[in-house]
Amino acid sequence: MATRPHRFLLLPVLLLLLSVSSASANGDVVTAGSGKVSMALYYESLCPFSTHFVVNSLARLFKDGLLDAADLTVVPYGNAKVDAHGAITCQHGPDECLLNNVEACAIEAWPDLNVHFGFINCVEDLVMNRKCEEWESCFQKQGLDPKPVMECYNSEHGHKLSLKYGKQTDALVPPHKYVPWVVVDGQPLYEDYENFEAYVCKAYKGHPPKICQGLGRDYPIVQQVVEAGNGVTYNSGDFELDEGVDDKIKIKMVQGDDN
Repeated sequence: MATRPHRFLLLPVLLLLLSVSSASANGDVVTAGSGKVSMALYYESLCPFSTHFVVNSLARLFKDGLLDAADLTVVPYGNAKVDAHGAITCQHGPDECLLNNVEACAIEAWPDLNVHFGFINCVEDLVMNRKCEEWESCFQKQGLDPKPVMECYNSEHGHKLSLKYGKQTDALVPPHKYVPWVVVDGQPLYEDYENFEAYVCKAYKGHPPKICQGLGRDYPIVQQVVEAGNGVTYNSGDFELDEGVDDKIKIKMVQGDDN
């Protein structure tokens, strides 16, 4: 009698799919066959802590060779909320919602990490220097065509991208407590996010980049929640993107941030 081995081959396939799904729910971004450590940043555009981290810390990934060991994803949403009608309220008001949306559109317009992070880093550098009303200058500075981003954030599609990132953020296990919120290899770093390089080096199983020499192999992974001093709070500022939003809207620095 002929055997039917195919049903037995389904089990390992199903187990693999389940493990991929579980990793995604924990904040991991799975890149099949890359062998790299997944790293995700959940942030918001006008949060001074997020801005400082993007400009002064995360940018090191592109200089110290750590991208040979890590796959980075950035998620511009942070502590925003969505109401029953799909309108988004951002922690630092409607200006933050707009910049979050612009950066979400940039990620889709330019999937290459080096390109969209370069644009985001430029925008966040302006925010940090209280010049965020000049954010459109980053197109020229980075040598990028503004059309795809401008069309995206001025349309309903940009709003849908923000809703997508909101769902990703709200699905984090454990849930995020503040921003920036960094997840490495499925493990949130809590308030130790500035030491992300050590965690990537510890989790990476391949030949470590030079930056990892003497760093991370014996670094203790966070095992419990660190009580945060900057809890999640929400300021006013309802924001809902509709078609035909005035593309002349500029961003103003929101004063009095404490997150």
